[in-house]
Amino acid sequence: MLVHATKLKDCVVIEPKVFGDNRGFFLETFSKQRYQEDAGITLEFVQDNHSRSTQGVVRGLHFQKTKPQGKLVRVVRGAVFDVAVDIRPKSDTFGQWISLELSEQNKKQLWVPPGFAHGFTALSDDTELEYKCTAYYDPEDEGSILWSDPELNIPWPIKNPTLSAKDADAALLKDLQL
Repeated sequence: MLVHATKLKDCVVIEPKVFGDNRGFFLETFSKQRYQEDAGITLEFVQDNHSRSTQGVVRGLHFQKTKPQGKLVRVVRGAVFDVAVDIRPKSDTFGQWISLELSEQNKKQLWVPPGFAHGFTALSDDTELEYKCTAYYDPEDEGSILWSDPELNIPWPIKNPTLSAKDADAALLKDLQL
């Protein structure tokens, strides 16, 4: 597998080795030893999540306030514009973000470390995303940053997304108590 550093400390893009032929393909989506040694992901995963979204849906930018989750994100169907935002108050890259396309074609994965907000928009219908988490989801601990926060100025490839009520009412980064 190939591991690519990003401008955000600890956040990496992983390209698993894919073995393909006329029958289809095979790839290892996670191997504890390899991901520790090659990608530096030493935290234990405790929960796996799977979501499906229609084109134009934006989910996020979500985070856990006091029980931060690391997420190993991948797309199994379709494609997403995926975003990670560093919200660690003492980080040199606080408030900075990265984005990339994750798709069933490129099979890339994004490691979003604890202390980051994460979100995505579905670029195709019936997009399915899976992610491994290092902490259990706690709805009482969840926070959300407005996807279109002008301070972040993320160039989302969508103007009028479909949002949940929670995401439509999310806070601006500057208003969060982190």
